[in-house]
Amino acid sequence: MALIRKVRGKTPAVGENTFLAETAVLLGDVTVGRDCSIWYNAVLRGDVNRIVIGDRTNIQDGVVLHTIYDGAKHPSQTIIGNDVSVGHNAIIHGARVGDNCLIGMGATLLDNAVVPSGCIIAANALVLSNAQLEPNSVYAGVPAKKVKEVTEEQREEIIRRTAHDYMLYASWYGEEEPQR
Repeated sequence: MALIRKVRGKTPAVGENTFLAETAVLLGDVTVGRDCSIWYNAVLRGDVNRIVIGDRTNIQDGVVLHTIYDGAKHPSQTIIGNDVSVGHNAIIHGARVGDNCLIGMGATLLDNAVVPSGCIIAANALVLSNAQLEPNSVYAGVPAKKVKEVTEEQREEIIRRTAHDYMLYASWYGEEEPQR
């Protein structure tokens, strides 16, 4: 069973039909939408500020979501939209991600960056603090730079298919009880 812990008077809220892996960790001010999946060793640490995840979003293995303290000079919150896939070992620290995005494996998004709807952030890319990206664009590199527009094929085959596939994968885990 996932570790879900109240911190600073805030208890994580998880939407209907959401899969939480046994080793997922949700702490404090965390809200997860419906039909999501939070995978193994993902940490959603809403101890210092708010984390909100929309519907049908998957947070894959080893992802870390965190923020900057709400009492700091420049606080940040992590807000992730609907139908988003956050790839294995990505870090989102106080950034905002719009709907229908793919955040690649190992990518890092820093405080108060804005990734609008329809974006693909390549594996291992670094989106700097306060970056304001363009919608429906592919970003890659360190620091991340726009490399092209998202094509309709990429929208269907990468962004939408990945989000849909993870809903299917999560459904497999309700079929059997884990062995102890």
